[in-house]
Amino acid sequence: MTENNEQVAGLLLAAGGGRRLGGRPKALLTHQGHPLVEHAVGTLRAGGCTRIHVVLGASADTVRERALLPGCVLVDNPEWAQGMGSSLRAGLDSLAGTGVRAVLVSLVDQPGIGPEAVARVHAAYESDETLAAASYDGKRGHPVLFGARHWTGIAATATGDRGARAYLKAHEDEIVLVECGDVAQPFDIDTESDLVHLE
Repeated sequence: MTENNEQVAGLLLAAGGGRRLGGRPKALLTHQGHPLVEHAVGTLRAGGCTRIHVVLGASADTVRERALLPGCVLVDNPEWAQGMGSSLRAGLDSLAGTGVRAVLVSLVDQPGIGPEAVARVHAAYESDETLAAASYDGKRGHPVLFGARHWTGIAATATGDRGARAYLKAHEDEIVLVECGDVAQPFDIDTESDLVHLE
């Protein structure tokens, strides 16, 4: 397991500006007394990721000031407003040359996904060819795990807010689905009405 922990990095996409939340950066929303980005990093760590890269965008300087993210590699995405695809590309670029063989990608605005789901998807790693994703009642969701062999293809197709969707659709038969519906809830914090999920 220790070896896997070093070969699989956590990648947290936390650059969103919260357009539908009145422009409040999602990373700085408060959950359980801490910025959401801190909570999400803690989830990745508890789920088995020892190396964690965090992609920042909206209000990146403020996030750096307010959030305690020791041991994380902070990656700035100046193109964050173009959507999640640009953050995914920035995150994958930041992992080049690290020797990491897979990356487990999670989103900052999904606090209902805890360490158990992360650990299950993490455990699906076998090699740099692995593609795995959490599923909820059979429907693919986050987190997702990409073996390094797939990174170039994912970066080439990650545009707008689609992230890796196009790549995953094209490689659907290779994806290991890991059911997590019994341990996690995959809701997003997108609008004011979603804020009820934060504590």
